[in-house]
Amino acid sequence: MVRLVKSCLQLSLKIANITIGFMGIAMLIYGIWMIRVWQRDAANSPTSPDYAQFPWFIQAFLGVGTALCAITCLGHSAAHSANSCCLSFYIFIIFVLLLSEIGIGADVFLNSDWEKDLPKDPSGRFDDFKDFLDSNDDVCQSIALLCVLIQGGCILLATMLTSLGKVKEYSHENEGEYAEPSAPLLRPQELPPSPLYPYVIGEPVNTEPNYVYKIV
Repeated sequence: MVRLVKSCLQLSLKIANITIGFMGIAMLIYGIWMIRVWQRDAANSPTSPDYAQFPWFIQAFLGVGTALCAITCLGHSAAHSANSCCLSFYIFIIFVLLLSEIGIGADVFLNSDWEKDLPKDPSGRFDDFKDFLDSNDDVCQSIALLCVLIQGGCILLATMLTSLGKVKEYSHENEGEYAEPSAPLLRPQELPPSPLYPYVIGEPVNTEPNYVYKIV
C-alpha cells in the first residue's frame, strides 16, 4: 500500500513539474525570437545601438526560462529518487520562486508607477508585451493563477512524498528493533531426542497400522 501511494505521488509530482518546464521552454522560445527581431532591426538601422548587447527585457526572459528548465530537471530527479534532501531543496526553490512571483504581482497591482522602477527598454518589446497583457487581461490572469496553483501543488506533493519517506524509514527502524528471530525455512530446527522415543538403528518393518523399527 505504501509503495502504491508513493508511486502515485511521484507520478503526480512529475506531471505537475512538467508544466513548469513547458513555461520555461515557452519563455526561451519567445526570448530567442526577440533576439532575432532585435538583431534584424538593429542591423537595418544605422542609428541603433550595438545589437550584440541585448536589452534587459530579453535577458530577463532568457534567464527566467533557463531557471524554470533547471528547476524542472531538479524536480524530476527529486521525484524519481524520492530523496529527502533533493525534495527539500526542490521545495525551497519553488517556495522562493512563488514568493518572488507574488511580490512582483503585488507591486504591479498596488503600485501605479511600477514601470518607473524598471530600466528603459530600447527594443520596445517590453511595451509590446505590456500591451498584449492589457488586451488579454482575463486570459493572462487565469494563466498566472494556474501557474501559482501548479507551483503550490508541487510544494504540497513534494512535502507529502518527503513525509512518506520519513514514515517508511521510521517503520523500518522499529521493525528492525523489535523483530523476533525467525526460524530458517529450508533447514528446520533440530529437536532434542525424546526420552520416551530414543533413536534406534535398524531396518523398518512394515506392520499395520504403524511402522515399527526392528532394533539391531
